[in-house]
Amino acid sequence: VYDALGSKISVVELADSLIPGADRDLIRPLHKRLEKRYEGIYVKTKVTALTAQKNGLKATFEGDNAPDPQVYDRVLVAVGRRPNGASIGADAAGVTVNERGFIPVDKQMRTNVAHIHAIGDIVGEPMLAHKATHEGKLAAEVIAGHKRAFDARTIPSVAYTDPEIAWMGLTETQAKAQGIEFEKASFPWAASGRALATARDEGMTKLLFDKSSKRLLGAGMVGPNAGELIAETVLALEMGADAEDIGLTIHPHPTLSETVFFAAEIAEGSITDLYMPKKR
Repeated sequence: VYDALGSKISVVELADSLIPGADRDLIRPLHKRLEKRYEGIYVKTKVTALTAQKNGLKATFEGDNAPDPQVYDRVLVAVGRRPNGASIGADAAGVTVNERGFIPVDKQMRTNVAHIHAIGDIVGEPMLAHKATHEGKLAAEVIAGHKRAFDARTIPSVAYTDPEIAWMGLTETQAKAQGIEFEKASFPWAASGRALATARDEGMTKLLFDKSSKRLLGAGMVGPNAGELIAETVLALEMGADAEDIGLTIHPHPTLSETVFFAAEIAEGSITDLYMPKKR
């Protein structure tokens, strides 16, 4: 936003990549685009001091890619959020608040006090508005006497950057760490007619499938409107869809939604829109 308004921007990130929760191949197009626009992107770096001076705020850095001290007009600090369970007086009503400040709930959003429910960021990760909305509706239904419980198989995440990054289910990083056998199918937007027509072909759509059952395990995409595309893959995972189910579903052409379809065809070995060598 600030870059689009004409500000000169530098980003300092303590982790080894931007948006640590997403796979690195999804981050790469964003990083590449921002490198051309920003003054600097410093990963594996932290700010050790901010000193107010007459000419601005002097920042001192430490880390693998730390630059020399710099002076800025403004500094935006975004290092996460802290739950306020301990400060809202929940304990006065007998509600349990854990050591981190979260309020534990069950699958019906009940706290340890049966007639008190909690939803949203205060009940834990992921701290996302769409999760909170779902929890709020669920809690209202439970209070109204309906038999409901939180049973979502996945919750999508979207980084509203330019290009956008979206992912859901199992990430490739998580699958490797957990020793889960999977097959990856990635479709480059450089082969998408819609992406080429809009001159934004730097994106990619990636699907992860279980190696034996071919069921969808996770998905990730980077590119304009990636956040609009992720919902299809969430539904596919919720329904237990496999690569064939997605690959045999007719998608409108030319659209970015086709990239999900094409990735599934790559997994199936049936794609005709992109040359893919046969697997040995």
